[in-house]
Amino acid sequence: MLRSVLGDLRRELLSSVHSRRVAIGNQGPVVSFCFDDFPVTAYTVGGAILKSFGARGTYYAAMGLMNTSNHLGDHFSHRDLHSLITDGHELACHTFSHISCRTVPFPEFEADVNRGRDAIRKTTGYEPVNFSYPFGHVTLTAKKKLSAQLRSCRGIYGGVNAPTIDLNLLRANGLYGDVDRLPEMESLLSRNAQLGGWLIFYTHDVRSTPSEFGCTPALLEKVIAAAAGRGSRIVPIDQVVSRAAVITTRQKLDRA
Repeated sequence: MLRSVLGDLRRELLSSVHSRRVAIGNQGPVVSFCFDDFPVTAYTVGGAILKSFGARGTYYAAMGLMNTSNHLGDHFSHRDLHSLITDGHELACHTFSHISCRTVPFPEFEADVNRGRDAIRKTTGYEPVNFSYPFGHVTLTAKKKLSAQLRSCRGIYGGVNAPTIDLNLLRANGLYGDVDRLPEMESLLSRNAQLGGWLIFYTHDVRSTPSEFGCTPALLEKVIAAAAGRGSRIVPIDQVVSRAAVITTRQKLDRA
């Protein structure tokens, strides 16, 4: 009970300070699907499902995991990175070593973020401008200082991003398990449609027997179909972030 209360207080504090808020404008309802780390099934299975709907996703790559295997299955290869970019998906940063900013001094964490971005550039020539925190762990220092280097930073605090979005801590919702979780996801989609906001889903592996941090292909397909059925645009993270920045700039000029 105490741990839950402390967790809620931490979440409230981190969500309320060092924010970089921009207006979402008339973009919504919009939905983004993200894959963290990323296991190869996130691309070969998850990416194919998105593509079948004419949609694309955002892949947060921890480059130190390339060509490795763990409880999420086999991870991406050099070829997967290039194929993913060619397919029109977004490649984003997730540090290099997949370390938590709560377990190391900030300068060490920042260096690992930069190492991850540099590795993506050198391997693919692609410029990763968006970031997600490994394990969803955020600190006040990281939230404050990373904002100068990255277009957005995504966490794992749930909810809808509306009517403004905090580029230093985007809200995102876990997409885990099988189709029995569909009603929960449909409820989020309905709320997002009512608010005209931005709903972000994240997961890891996509396979018939997923890890506790992944989902089945059936669940992913049904959630994408439900999003499309509600008239939501399904686009990568950077597409929403970039447009929000333009909208906010125009609003400031109009008020000047």
